[in-house]
Amino acid sequence: SAQAALDGVIASSMAADALTTIRGDQLPLVMLDSDPTGSHGAATVNLDIADGVRQITDHLLGLGHRHYLHLAADIPSWTFDVRARELTTRLTATPGTTLRTTHAPIDIDAARTATTDALTAAHPHPTAIICDDDKLAAGAYKAIRRLGLRVPDDISVTGLDDLALATAIDPELTTVRLDAELFGERGMQALLAVLDGRTPQQGDIPVQLVVRGSTAPPRPS
Repeated sequence: SAQAALDGVIASSMAADALTTIRGDQLPLVMLDSDPTGSHGAATVNLDIADGVRQITDHLLGLGHRHYLHLAADIPSWTFDVRARELTTRLTATPGTTLRTTHAPIDIDAARTATTDALTAAHPHPTAIICDDDKLAAGAYKAIRRLGLRVPDDISVTGLDDLALATAIDPELTTVRLDAELFGERGMQALLAVLDGRTPQQGDIPVQLVVRGSTAPPRPS
């Protein structure tokens, strides 16, 4: 019935095999924010999340940070796997760095709790927290302040998304801007290309680091 009613499907952040019932063998499918190697032949459109993480890491390394906490989204998803893998790769290649990872649902209170626990237990103490999402960063802010510390004087914080929240918190958040409108546009263009029998535009969509007040050089030890 889906094949009779639909010309094609655009699916965001889903495994391709979860859509086999809808797609069958005929219905054109475009996957957004999905692993190209696991798309079962479907077209994929992705933001360049790996480069976003590289931009964040290079920014913090350039400021002099060497001890990091990764506040990771507690969601089994390809896009969050990319963030963790790229961060680990980047820091492993830099001598003298340490990386501790803690997980939390994308929820401000859950992120506050996870950050509090991690900062209390961490040694050496991180001077920068890299968050998978701006909401996680907001939770990290709350944890830092409740521990009597300040952003960025004691700990720098970064996010990823550039939600409206990023400029609503104080100091404003250094984060990676993801162009959601262009993402949707490219997804529709890819589906139209598939329907026309053409090859969709290749290459990930560029992302941009936006530096704001939440990052600064670490306090001299």
